[in-house]
Amino acid sequence: MVKRRIIDLSVALEMGIASDPPQMLPQIEYHDHASTVGKMAAYFPGLTEEQLPGREGWAVETLTVSTHNGTHLDAPYHFHSTMSKGQRALTIDEVPLDWCFNPGVKLDFQDFDDGYVVTAGDVEAELKRIGHDLQPLDIVVVNTSAGARYGTNDFLSSGCGMGREATLYLLDRGVRVTGTDAWSWDAPFVHTAKRYGDTGDASIIWEGHRASIEIGYCHIEKLAHLDQLPDSGYTIACFPYKIKGASAGFTRAVAIFEA
Repeated sequence: MVKRRIIDLSVALEMGIASDPPQMLPQIEYHDHASTVGKMAAYFPGLTEEQLPGREGWAVETLTVSTHNGTHLDAPYHFHSTMSKGQRALTIDEVPLDWCFNPGVKLDFQDFDDGYVVTAGDVEAELKRIGHDLQPLDIVVVNTSAGARYGTNDFLSSGCGMGREATLYLLDRGVRVTGTDAWSWDAPFVHTAKRYGDTGDASIIWEGHRASIEIGYCHIEKLAHLDQLPDSGYTIACFPYKIKGASAGFTRAVAIFEA
């Protein structure tokens, strides 16, 4: 019998925490067993409340969400209308599933300041430190300081971001799925906005995302529990929910350890 250990890398979709900008926060309407008796009875004419076990209907929830709420996989279509130097960008229902189940590699960038833009040199140095040679389709996840602040008021401004050259360093070596515990793969907007205000250089805006214009890729945002992962030695699964023509899909990302 194969012994297997699984670490959940996903956050729960919930209300009442600072998980997204205010205009993007998810809304969940909970309908409990007592409130749905009438709805259940409507399907079965003549059914009375007394005939139901415990006089209970069913529990169900109604969601008003963005595809970018919770832990989700971004498709290349989210980043730009084209990818890989002119190809039509893939939507989430078109992302190859063999991108989404591969050996995982963790880069530990918790010590970088909030808003720092990671360089190719930083990535190379970290890979050397952990002794890992990147292989095509490795799933590379970045442990920033943001993961520890998920749900707090400073989450959206927390953590470093992956710059264009750092992202292309990974993509040039065959990586097609990356991930972060921060709100965005790029540096938090509040820090980028300040740099843009100082320089007027629009190329720094969403520079990690826009690397997909050169080489198409996906990334996972709002990962959890990356601090529980070793540098390598596990498989990451991050299959996205299949939404026709969408820019992202929710994923229950996990790390799988085989004995």
